[in-house]
This record gives sequence, C-alpha cells and structure tokens, in this order.
Amino acid sequence: MKKIFLTILLTAFCFSGFAQKTDKKTTIKVLSFNILHGATTLGDFNLDAIAKVIIDTDPDLVALQEVDFKTRRAHQYDLATELGWCTKMAPLFGRAMYFDGGEYGEGILSKFSFISSENIPLPYEEGKEPRAALKITTVLSSNDTISFIATHLDHEKEGTSRQLQAEKLVEIAKKQKYPSILAGDLNDTPGSKTINILEQEWAPSYGKMNPEPTYPSDNPRLKIDYVMVNRLGQWRVIETKVIADTIASDHCAYLVTLELVKE
Repeated sequence: MKKIFLTILLTAFCFSGFAQKTDKKTTIKVLSFNILHGATTLGDFNLDAIAKVIIDTDPDLVALQEVDFKTRRAHQYDLATELGWCTKMAPLFGRAMYFDGGEYGEGILSKFSFISSENIPLPYEEGKEPRAALKITTVLSSNDTISFIATHLDHEKEGTSRQLQAEKLVEIAKKQKYPSILAGDLNDTPGSKTINILEQEWAPSYGKMNPEPTYPSDNPRLKIDYVMVNRLGQWRVIETKVIADTIASDHCAYLVTLELVKE
C-alpha cells in the first residue's frame, strides 16, 4: 500500500511539474540602440562604452543602427562582430550601402542562434541614403519561434522616403509566418504619418500618453527609437525603459520587455 501511495504521489508531482513548465510565461527583452557608428558624444571611438550599455541592460535581442563594417572612420572594425564578442551575443550585420571604404547599415545581437536571416532593401528617393531591414528568425529557449527585424529609416525632414519605407515594413508584417518584433531608429515621432502607417500592422510598445523621448541622450525631447510587434494578441508589453547614457551615443537606448502570449 505504501508503494502504491508513493507511486501516486510521484506521478502527481511529475504531472504537476510538467504543467508548470508548459504554463510558464515566455518573456523576452529587446533593446534598440543607435550606436553612432562607434563614436561617442565626446568625439572619440569607444566600443566599450556601447558594450557596457548592452551588458548592463542584459537584453535577449538587440537592434543596432548606424553600424559600420570596416569603414575608415571606424578604424576598419566590423562593429557588429566586435560588439558580439564584447557582449557574448551572436552578431549579424546587414548592409544598407557602401560607405567610407567599407559598408554601413544595421546590426543584430542575439542570445539565440539564427534559423535564417535576410537583409531586405527598403525603397528610397533618388539621391537619398539607401536603407534596409535586417531580419532574423530564431527559436527562443522556451522553444517558441519568432522573427526579429532591425531597421533605420530615412532621416530627411520631408519624410517621403521614410513613408515609403514604412509602407514596405507594413507589407513585410503581413507576410510574417511567426510572431515578429520590429525595432530601430524610425526617425519620426508618434502621431506622424510614418508612425501612423506602421501602426496599421505594427503595434507600438510605448504608452500614447507617455511616449518616452529617446533623443538626444543628454536631454531627451523626441521619441524616434521604437520597439513594435505584429500579431498584437500574441504579445503583451511588460515594461519599457529609456537608458540615457550621455556618452555612449547621441541616442538613448530603448529597452522593452515583452511577453509572448500562448494561444
């Protein structure tokens, strides 16, 4: 009888543990950070200052903007790879254009390996800077598959290229197979035509009543750095935080903790 009772208890414990594991919430920390091509606001070149912001916030995924690949101004460093080494994260670079003897574009750092990656050119007006969206698909430690897109939209005042790029990102959102996150320097403010276009398919993480300015880092007045999600019903925003390091970059880093809601 004691053996039977013990077996029942062990069986109940095992099933209880399994239920707790499957019901566990899946959270992910996402950081968007414009790194000023490795420079700092002091005018020097200091990857350690950038890496420290990333290490201190401990994100799972990072979208990097203004990333140089072996340019002269960045001392011919591959910035994404260098920062990956410093932070112990998997790095990826995506070219938007050739520049200064090397390349310039976006980067991704990830605690998880990549199933696939794609660098998607974005539309732009003739004579303007080319822009791109760097996309990876990965499997989280919870065994959930997601996609993550890092981008940097056009900075020109009139915004025509930026709006074209937003429309392309809406098209991309509609084609996503997995729950997806978009992060980056979008160079426009909440309520602008650019952001309104994006919000047709990408839900914002910021509060409408408190959009949390991210630029400039020494006195943030404008919200231009974002984390957004598709499939609104599958994501819940847990926390947002603006990291105003006045040395590491002229942009604040923007950290968002998300919960992937199980269907």
